[in-house]
Amino acid sequence: MIQLPALVEELYARKGSDVHIAPGYPPTLRIRGELVPVGDYRLTAEDVEAMLLPLLRPHHRRVFDATGDLDWAYQYDTRGRFRVSFFRKTTGIGGVFRSIPAHISTLDELAVPSGVRKLVETRAGLVLVTGPTGSGKTTTLAAIIDHINRSRPVRILTIEDPIEFVHRSRRAIVTHKEIGDHVPSFVDAIRSAVRENPDVILVGELRDAETMKAALQLASFGILIFASVHTNSAAATINRYINAFPAEQQPQIRGLLAESLSGIIAQQLVRRADGNGRVAVHEILYSSIALAGLIREAKPQQIPTLIQAGIADGMQPMDWALERAVVAGTITAQDALEKALDMDAFAKLPSIANRLLQDS
Repeated sequence: MIQLPALVEELYARKGSDVHIAPGYPPTLRIRGELVPVGDYRLTAEDVEAMLLPLLRPHHRRVFDATGDLDWAYQYDTRGRFRVSFFRKTTGIGGVFRSIPAHISTLDELAVPSGVRKLVETRAGLVLVTGPTGSGKTTTLAAIIDHINRSRPVRILTIEDPIEFVHRSRRAIVTHKEIGDHVPSFVDAIRSAVRENPDVILVGELRDAETMKAALQLASFGILIFASVHTNSAAATINRYINAFPAEQQPQIRGLLAESLSGIIAQQLVRRADGNGRVAVHEILYSSIALAGLIREAKPQQIPTLIQAGIADGMQPMDWALERAVVAGTITAQDALEKALDMDAFAKLPSIANRLLQDS
């Protein structure tokens, strides 16, 4: 039976992103977005326990035994770390290891559009980086923090569960806090952060209403907050933020969000047309008087029109960005169609329809 170190070496050799371990299946790697089994041997529940449980430190084991769920970080030699999720299911325990490279990609290496750079240069407010699981949000946020670390003499605080990319202080002073190890919860970390005099705070994920409200309040104090949310578009992100609160609190949250939101970067990863990995495609929304009005008046359905009107200023709709990537030959029309927010309208665009017809 293949062991975890051999699986990690195979993952590195094939430039994959994840290792999946679960009873009843062969060990499986995610390579360029696709799941690829390693061998034919199907792991038993006993195999998986023998492979996974010895990795846990005592306090992690206590949490996993009590809850059946654990997120933590695993250091594998000097080449990188893994964000690890352990879970229990009907057939036994399972685990997913997501690779965190030792090298932090720069904004140039990620080839982010100018609109993203504009938000990186913001000095206060809340910037949300959103997208589905596995869309590269963590990589984008790491590049943003790295850029600030290299270019500004500020104090940066990261609050994560677990700590993923580790930033060595350069021009900035960087402090990392891990939920469970250094502070009990995201809310506790955010509330205590103001006493630590940070200029920039990274919140790994806004998971609940209490954390969302605390982040908004800190942003209103003139601190620059970067955080991630699991949504597919700027409009959906604002809806998700508001709807996380009970109805009686939503007017107050709309006001705070209208005042403190600096922008939203929504991204998806799409396979490159040449098969050489994946590329991030972005929707970008900036704050404005018009956006604040739409948030206060509960009119998120008008946000796509606002983004469309702001293309010249650096904003970009997701489907517009997907179309440009197709025209540039970076991604295929079929893969872009699968990621489009309005698939019917997207398929009818002349530049897309012609390519879909050619590929059929």
